[in-house]
Amino acid sequence: MISQPEASNCMIHVEHLHKHFKLHNQGGTRLQVLEDISLQVNKGNCLVLDGPSGKGKSTLLRCLYGNYLAQGGQVKVNLSRQDGITEWLDLAKASPREILYARRHHIGYVSQFLRVIPRVPVIDIVSEPLRSLGVEREEARQRAATLLERLNLPERLWQLSPSTFSGGEQQRINIAHCFIVGYPILLLDEPTASLDTKNRAVVMELIEEAMEQGTAIVGIFHDSEVRNQVATDYFRFGNNTHDRT
Repeated sequence: MISQPEASNCMIHVEHLHKHFKLHNQGGTRLQVLEDISLQVNKGNCLVLDGPSGKGKSTLLRCLYGNYLAQGGQVKVNLSRQDGITEWLDLAKASPREILYARRHHIGYVSQFLRVIPRVPVIDIVSEPLRSLGVEREEARQRAATLLERLNLPERLWQLSPSTFSGGEQQRINIAHCFIVGYPILLLDEPTASLDTKNRAVVMELIEEAMEQGTAIVGIFHDSEVRNQVATDYFRFGNNTHDRT
């Protein structure tokens, strides 16, 4: 972790990010996915990643979560402490322990897929992030139940494993698991892709409420209605520009 005098309002600061993949099954061919990416996300803002498929939007989200290691540049996230001291973690150089700490306390991530341990019930999957922070089991489960009710997941499903649920049901569990803590940074990869109109509206409300509370969000939204409602900024792949709405 590093301390530096950047604006305390900034939560994500990416500078000259480069990311490539080496295709070992294709003679070691190097595939350049991200090249010279620079952007910033402030508290209460939602940066929408805009561009056609294959341009690196999901790769950038994974770099912001520490799943992918950048080959160049900086990927800094603000880990501000309760005493007001601003600390920055550069995910491009962070240790596995530092990345896990950032995920547990500061960064929530909704991927396009729900990965679960078989036979673990929905209520425990959703409450797990709170339990890892020391919240008592019953309180964590109660907060999970409130969120699941809001996302219209029937109570009869809460004690079941979601491995056989529909795509929309799994996506709502994914969203509840991410939003339950109130992370200061949220990374959203197509959070409404499998949802009907009613549940899509609930997710838009959750996003807007998080922004009102100061959460910095980076998201991929192919749904134009959702994108237009929540976006405060756009990062446009192709010309690598960062624009405000």
